[in-house]
Amino acid sequence: MKAAELRDLIIRQVARDKGGGMIRWRKTLGDLRVYPRSTHAHCNWDARPTGPPDEVAAIEKVVDHVRLQHPFVDD
Repeated sequence: MKAAELRDLIIRQVARDKGGGMIRWRKTLGDLRVYPRSTHAHCNWDARPTGPPDEVAAIEKVVDHVRLQHPFVDD
């Protein structure tokens, strides 16, 4: 899975769970950071959402679940 595909998956899930538009959640999530697998053996991506605390918490909850299913992504 590519990082852009994973980002879209997270945004769709948050929008489904919490409502609101995809653009709003895309801005709150921001870009995913992808790291080399050689230095990150368990998961090679990270999300650093910014915005209101309740929106950040909603994204982080989804990220935690998605990370279990998709620990590695390609650039």
